[in-house]
Amino acid sequence: TRQRARQLFAFAVFIILASLDNAAMGVLPPLYAIIARDLQASDAALGSVTAVYLLVVAGAAVLWGYRGDQQKRKPLLFWGTLVWVAAMLLTTLSTNITQFLLFQMITAVGVGGISSLGFSVVSDLVPARRRGLALSLWSVSQGIGASFGALLAGTVGAFDWRYPFWTIAAIGLLFALLFLLTREPLRGRAEPELEPIFAQGKQYNFRISRSDIKLILQQASNRWLLLQSFFYALAYGSTVWIPRWAIARVQAEGYDLETATIVGNLIIALLSLGGFTAVLSGHLGDWWQQRSSRGRVKLAMIGTFVSAPLYVWLYLIPFRNLDLPEPATLWQLVTAVLQAFVTNEWVILAFLVAFTAVTFQSADPPNWSAMITDVNLPEHRGTVIGLSRVFRAVGNAISVWLAGWLFAFLTGQLPEPDNYAVGLSLFQIFVIPALLCYLILQRHIAADRQAIIQKLTSRAQNPEN
Repeated sequence: TRQRARQLFAFAVFIILASLDNAAMGVLPPLYAIIARDLQASDAALGSVTAVYLLVVAGAAVLWGYRGDQQKRKPLLFWGTLVWVAAMLLTTLSTNITQFLLFQMITAVGVGGISSLGFSVVSDLVPARRRGLALSLWSVSQGIGASFGALLAGTVGAFDWRYPFWTIAAIGLLFALLFLLTREPLRGRAEPELEPIFAQGKQYNFRISRSDIKLILQQASNRWLLLQSFFYALAYGSTVWIPRWAIARVQAEGYDLETATIVGNLIIALLSLGGFTAVLSGHLGDWWQQRSSRGRVKLAMIGTFVSAPLYVWLYLIPFRNLDLPEPATLWQLVTAVLQAFVTNEWVILAFLVAFTAVTFQSADPPNWSAMITDVNLPEHRGTVIGLSRVFRAVGNAISVWLAGWLFAFLTGQLPEPDNYAVGLSLFQIFVIPALLCYLILQRHIAADRQAIIQKLTSRAQNPEN
């Protein structure tokens, strides 16, 4: 039907916008070495830019999300996209680290809007029973976006670090214009309990107020989900340094920085392919949740538990016996990397371990997102996702900053790339408190979900109260 086609078009545009804001975020870490040389800054200084960027994204996400829970979300999403597109273009004009930091902070303000407003809109586009699958596509799009940004950085960015920024900004502008053709879904439309309201041609008119924020934080499931997101980010925020680890692995085989930047980032893009299995994880979460009120949390726990030791194993695998042409064109290097994935036993091992690790890890994001959607009212979701971005950003910022200094400290004890391998491995310790949060969450989530269902049912019967 025409209505269904409109929903699919809107969903596709939101998904691509979500991927682009992650591309904007993911483009920087692979270019640390080249930008540091161009702007005469240190790796640690650029790591600090990423840390501050994440904090600004989080703060902006709360403000954008709260405003979106009060009013129409489409205009806010459009202007938020234009802000980060313009700031990405301005970033390319930077001649020193101060200018670079300023323009990246403006980029972060716009990106924050996509993360909370877009999530709120998507939760209203897709039926509640398919929430895990829809949010897995949201999760995959973010991973694709980050990989796309990293791939651009590691290929064309090796020739001029500004090219990836121009490319992402241009695509962002295109989809901002396409976004104008979409129709914002009615708030609460995906909730089966609210169907009586929409069947009468009415709308769900409840909106957030300041007093609701206290109620959001008083709910046990929200508290443990938010705390889990902090520890999860603490464990995995440091993975923005994985491209630097891969580059160092290639350099250790005797190749120069430019070649290592291209090859290292190509390898990382291929190692990330397991992220596509998040779609299966989301679908499995939907299936398990329909049979058990704790299905999603159990699946997320299993994935997080299994992935941690696999990541440690991955970081310790060397890239021995690489056979790369020098000098070489970009396509010659791409061909050499693809050949290594079928002929080099070390690269094959790294791929198999990484694919398995990423596959299990991918069970967490869509099911975490579905859980926090399930235990919050439609008019609270933009705000609570904004709050989750704060928890994640603080964890990510601490992780990124701590990793930068840990690598510097370990450089005095271990040669590259061993300093990166050991440093990244140590961060898996923080998976333990993340799992403990899920264990406690199991006691509360069924009751909190039932309370939301009862409140929505009551509102459907008395829509004016």
